[in-house]
Amino acid sequence: MTVWLIKSLLLCLLNVAAALFLSPLCEGIMRKLRAAIHSRIGPPIWQPYWDLLKLLGKEDLRSTGGIVYASLPAFTLGSALLLAALIPMGTAAPLAFAGDMIVVIYVAAMSGVLLMLSGFASASPYASIGSSREMMMLLSVEPILAIALSVGAFKAKTLAVGGMVNWQVQNGPCISMAIAGVAFFLALQAVAGKLPFDIAEADQEIMGGPLVEQSGPRLALFRWAMWVKQLVLAFLLVEVFFPWPHLGSYLIDLIATIVKVLIVLVLVAVIDAVNPRLRIDQALGYYMRVAFSSLAALAFAVIGK
Repeated sequence: MTVWLIKSLLLCLLNVAAALFLSPLCEGIMRKLRAAIHSRIGPPIWQPYWDLLKLLGKEDLRSTGGIVYASLPAFTLGSALLLAALIPMGTAAPLAFAGDMIVVIYVAAMSGVLLMLSGFASASPYASIGSSREMMMLLSVEPILAIALSVGAFKAKTLAVGGMVNWQVQNGPCISMAIAGVAFFLALQAVAGKLPFDIAEADQEIMGGPLVEQSGPRLALFRWAMWVKQLVLAFLLVEVFFPWPHLGSYLIDLIATIVKVLIVLVLVAVIDAVNPRLRIDQALGYYMRVAFSSLAALAFAVIGK
């Protein structure tokens, strides 16, 4: 029991550390790629680390008081790191015993809800508009993530994320999981807050959206949480829907998983670089169609495809 507990704790720390310290690097690579597509030199890939250090060293200015408002950035980052401990990232999820797919969906939505609450609590009309948009996007995207994961749960006959991964490894590709994986990827673009779905921030319209009143360490924690969530959901996508090749060697499987995650994030960055921002009604209509495709994947799963 003690050995199992120590092993779980070490794996949990490994997942959290990987999500915490690799997410700014992935964001830096995505920025560099976007700059290259736009024929610019762009910032160095280490720039997100310097941005975080600079913000963490600034004065903590707040638009309003209260202990709840003060704690929201830390809780937002904490929820993203908890998500990292609940999903497999090259190996079995460290806290798989503590929650299944339903818990993963709730925790994945938690950071968006906390970000939304911080905007409403900041007493800024721009932040309130941004939070309202964040709410609409959350209500549009989270059902797609839930339905896509439900396809995996139906095929594997279990709600455990690890069980879905094992089933996919053993049975190989199928139509329903492929369609669900594509739907999950399309939803990831909005969850990451990238164009054409950075509607909640919309810098040219509402000057940062929910984060307009955030600065210094608070802004650093919110930004860090968004980068961590982006990376962790990319891991969830490749582990559940595209886990191959799976050779049984931890090091080789981990390297293969990291490469696939980088490919996913590169695709996210390319879409971000070549698309203009959609209006909120256009985005809602688009994700309604994506939700229909995820329901089609579930229908295929029901008939055994």
